[in-house]
Amino acid sequence: MQAISFQDVSKTYHAARGDVHALDHVSFDIEPGEFFGLLGPNGAGKTTLISILAGLARASSGRVLVHGHDVLKDYAAARRTLGIVPQELVFDPFFSVREALRIQSGYFGVRRNDAWIDELLAHLGLADKADANMRQLSGGMKRRVLVAQALVHRPPVIVLDEPTAGVDVELRQTLWQFVARLNKEGHTVLLTTHYLEEAEALCARIAMLKQGRVVALDRTSALLAGTASTMMRFKLDTPLPPQLVAQSRVTGRIVQIKAHDAREVEQVLAILHAAGCQPEDLEIGRADLENVFLEIMQGEAKPLPLKAAVTA
Repeated sequence: MQAISFQDVSKTYHAARGDVHALDHVSFDIEPGEFFGLLGPNGAGKTTLISILAGLARASSGRVLVHGHDVLKDYAAARRTLGIVPQELVFDPFFSVREALRIQSGYFGVRRNDAWIDELLAHLGLADKADANMRQLSGGMKRRVLVAQALVHRPPVIVLDEPTAGVDVELRQTLWQFVARLNKEGHTVLLTTHYLEEAEALCARIAMLKQGRVVALDRTSALLAGTASTMMRFKLDTPLPPQLVAQSRVTGRIVQIKAHDAREVEQVLAILHAAGCQPEDLEIGRADLENVFLEIMQGEAKPLPLKAAVTA
């Protein structure tokens, strides 16, 4: 039995200007105990898919199962298996942190849960804020409470929707250490994030959404192996030669260019030298998940014939 099963899920919003297809026949399964990444640009359909999983939105067609429970027909059982950390900072301003966690426990019928609440507070760096009112907390601390609320009923499936967006490095490290521990203990984790280095480090398997469709689904290692094995990175104060523009990614002064082998590295350097460009801080390393993501989202043009460009 899969931890989560998305079966031909579509979602269409009807608007005055025409229908908007947020999800288009999305299908994939997540196995028990997996650490699974769901990636995509803004508007790709990630949050819509999670809203359907949580029972906050209804799919136009298709089914979603959590540990065999249909999220519509058996909502209560499905919801008990889920712990969801939303993007938005939603909190009740009238209670302390500990009171909020006790109330959340009660929603799931969990009693005498103080020992686990104390453990959550300790692992998420909230022990000294246990008696503080939610209104007194910073944004990062409120985010920690949302994580604790999602975990307070010990759900077998944890859904993290952009859990580290806009939070400090300390929280990111604390959160991932604790979630990684829960995953090792058997909890299934579904993560959406724009921090691709987090997905690469944590997720064994990844699905990528683009305009509501699954455009990639594979093990993280396989996705990385499918791109160029070498990535050149350097700084440049002058414009790139036209021959290299199509295959380069430029961020300010930093240029990244794929190269499959040493011969292609030499060809790129020869083109730069012939154009009078002087790259600084040259680094040569392997491609990362960000490179794979951009290739898939933007579509990858066929590499230019560098040898011909050198001799031209």
